[in-house]
Amino acid sequence: MAAIETTGLTKRYGQTVAVDDLELSIPEGSVYGFLGPNGAGKTTTMRLLTSLARPTEGSAAVAGVSITDRARLRPRVGYLPETPPLYERATGLEQLEYVAGLRDLHLETARDRIHSLLADLDLLADAETLIDDYSTGMRQKVAFVQAVLHDPDVVFLDEPTSGLDPRAAKTIRERIRGLADGGTTVFLSTHILPVVEAVADTVGILSDGRLVAEGAPDALARRAETGDDGTLEDVFLELTDADPIDSARDGAGSETVIETEEAARD
Repeated sequence: MAAIETTGLTKRYGQTVAVDDLELSIPEGSVYGFLGPNGAGKTTTMRLLTSLARPTEGSAAVAGVSITDRARLRPRVGYLPETPPLYERATGLEQLEYVAGLRDLHLETARDRIHSLLADLDLLADAETLIDDYSTGMRQKVAFVQAVLHDPDVVFLDEPTSGLDPRAAKTIRERIRGLADGGTTVFLSTHILPVVEAVADTVGILSDGRLVAEGAPDALARRAETGDDGTLEDVFLELTDADPIDSARDGAGSETVIETEEAARD
């Protein structure tokens, strides 16, 4: 059974087509690496699949639930956006206990899971420190725990290793692979291509809202014009005419502006 299935999924904002006739079929328990330059439609796609935005055309189901059924879908998915929503005047522990309450989780059970996850990410000693005093990497760790705390069927991760030191990034990669090995489907968007190469079973490359390539990382790398010595970065550059390193530095671009307008309407 597919954990994520889309048919003709399309999102327009006026004359702008953010996602164009997207067709995906992602198996349960896999890691799907979703690549594309800024403005390609990645964030819009994740917002559609988590019911935070409404499609203009087409349909999709996540964990067997239509994305139009927000009430049923929300408990089945977790979402780590690129800019995570955190309360800076709360401690890390207070933030996560608050989220557990919103998810209707049993508090004692949730506390055990929170402590376990924070320990895995080397953040337990700072659990009662205000988030306002956290580094970027520490905030990212809390946000990651927040996304997976309720043990979702499908988790959407947007730049999950952003701001992390190499040791913490390695831990997150291991946790992502562990989630998939445990049956959770991970939809991973990042500009850090080695992360995708390390954990993804399948990679999809988006350009101007359209899926232009899909396959296993090594198979896609072999498509590069450089031949057998090609890399995932080579084929990314060929298909998108964009530099993933520069894109990661350039800021949000038009897609984030569009998403901000959508959030204001919601």
